[in-house]
Amino acid sequence: MSSAASMRGFSAATDKTVMGSYMRLDQPDDGIMCEYVWIDGTGEGIRSKCKTLSEEPQKPEDCPIWNYDGSSTYQAEGSNSDMYLHPVALFRDPFRRCKNKLALCEVYKYNKTPADTNKRHTCVKAMAEAKELHPWFGIEQEYTLLDYDGYPFGWPKNGYPGPQGPYYCGVGANRVYGRDIVEAHYRACLYAGVKIAGCNAEVMPGQWEFQIGPCEGIDMGDHLWIARYLLHRVAEDFGVNATLDPKPMEGDWNGAGAHCNYSTVAMRRPGGINVGRNLVPVDRLADTIPLTKTQPPVLFYNFKVI
Repeated sequence: MSSAASMRGFSAATDKTVMGSYMRLDQPDDGIMCEYVWIDGTGEGIRSKCKTLSEEPQKPEDCPIWNYDGSSTYQAEGSNSDMYLHPVALFRDPFRRCKNKLALCEVYKYNKTPADTNKRHTCVKAMAEAKELHPWFGIEQEYTLLDYDGYPFGWPKNGYPGPQGPYYCGVGANRVYGRDIVEAHYRACLYAGVKIAGCNAEVMPGQWEFQIGPCEGIDMGDHLWIARYLLHRVAEDFGVNATLDPKPMEGDWNGAGAHCNYSTVAMRRPGGINVGRNLVPVDRLADTIPLTKTQPPVLFYNFKVI
């Protein structure tokens, strides 16, 4: 690790046990902490900030619209930087617990139009048109744990681990790295109400996967983004980084993607496999796209039927 990286790692390290003393303090009933979560101007980064509410929200509409400075999130110029957060999905907060919440938000500009990276706004319309199909989605999100120096967690600092083969769904300290982080994320998702279906170690050491779904329609995106938010927060607590980079290491090392499984109500009925066979083979189209660092982390390069 370089001296600069060492300094960064040292300055970011805190004694997590100290926080427990403050978390045990009584919280007033009229002081509910609600963390507003949104996607920034990169279309990939996640931002959040907290607001005190006078009572526990039961639905997204109970959370007031809030604002922030979009010039600091790659979403606006300084001369007209007001951006507005519209809560659209509500989850339990696994970090603060009690009655505290996480609110996933859509972002709108000062003129009340959707922000450029507010893809959810368009997706809601598409899902409304497909409502009668009852589309289900299941996404397998792969990611890699990294040390502060940007090297995969658990890898030797002056070399490489052994060839791929024993790591996928592996067991043992010489085959998997960071299981406690993965388990913590799993429990955080379950507590929050995220529809997490499972997790496993992946092909490259330090690489993992969690599955979200089945979710119908827009719920898929909402649950996936909150699961990603929780992943970054949990990794933060453990002093590591979690990246969705599709190719974090050059060479003969497995890439990371987000496989999408899909079905309609017709496909789930008896004989529905024949409906699935008539779908456009999008996996063949996606196979022509090379996996590079320039691709966004949400890469639906293979479709399966659920």
